[in-house]
Amino acid sequence: MKAIIPAAGFGTRMRPLTFTRPKPVLNVAGKPIIVHAIETLLAAGITEIGIVVSEITRPAVQQAVEDVPGVQIEFLEQAEMLGLGHAVLMGREWVGQDDVCVYLGDNLFQRGVGSFVETFQRERPDAVIGLVEVENPRAFGVAELDGKRIVRLVEKPAVPPSNLAVAGVYCFSAHIFEELARLKPSARGEYEITDAIQALIDGGRTVLGETVLGWWKDTGQPRDLIEANHLLLEKLEGNIQGNVEDSRLSGPIVLAHSAVIRNSKIVGPAMIGEGVIIEDAYIGPFTSIGAGSVIRHAEVEHSVIERDCVIEHVETRLQDCLIGLRAVVRGGRRIPKTLKLTLSDESIVELT
Repeated sequence: MKAIIPAAGFGTRMRPLTFTRPKPVLNVAGKPIIVHAIETLLAAGITEIGIVVSEITRPAVQQAVEDVPGVQIEFLEQAEMLGLGHAVLMGREWVGQDDVCVYLGDNLFQRGVGSFVETFQRERPDAVIGLVEVENPRAFGVAELDGKRIVRLVEKPAVPPSNLAVAGVYCFSAHIFEELARLKPSARGEYEITDAIQALIDGGRTVLGETVLGWWKDTGQPRDLIEANHLLLEKLEGNIQGNVEDSRLSGPIVLAHSAVIRNSKIVGPAMIGEGVIIEDAYIGPFTSIGAGSVIRHAEVEHSVIERDCVIEHVETRLQDCLIGLRAVVRGGRRIPKTLKLTLSDESIVELT
């Protein structure tokens, strides 16, 4: 089985964070989102992965994944953004007659995708679709089941046939490409993967639904990155390698070899990258700090801090923050009672 990760889109719902970078390379729990996706597929035994990119997203995505070990990556060009079905179709020649797992790389699964792959390989249907129980199925594509077999997919139904929404993992035989090639654009001008799956069903082919076990997170909007960071750090195992001077550390903390902590308190789970300097500061739980960042005379918790940021002399605790690459947050004498920030890359905030 090979895998396809769509990564050609612009991630407009993530703005302002995606004004300068595509969504797949945004960091969560110390790694780009797309690296988490690749590692999830590797854990399921899939080592050949095609990443669908555009001319704009390719450089950043290629740089983000170049050092991931144990994987063979093929970059598949998608010149126009014409929907998920079109993105998957770009991999037809590369996949050939092999089976394929389509994994939406901005989705995170607590227990990975191995169970979907195992079900597909054991039962040999034409498709296995990941399904997740949701409170508001009207906002999703929803599956109607007969036992484990999907008999109908309904997009955003007024009267949902179930509370099982389509999650971001699909396993297919090569027959899916025949249906994708016959698709016509939907009302919104895109080639919908759900239409191709429904065509498999209408043609008498077997499409099975597999319910997601554990948590599932779609990182579609900025707030989702903070929640995903929290979920991933819950399973963090501590590894202190950096230099700690006159500081208190508690809970699971990953401290990179070249990081320096001086006169500070760190409460895990927390991830602190290479070259980070933390002085006279408090870092609270569920915080990840990218390489090269500096935090002085400040308090930060439950936040995602990207690489090469500076946060200093901020007298009110920063909480639930997303701080982009090379952003600067600098405090002054007058401060509000609370601060909640989402900053794009290279932003500067002066609090005076």
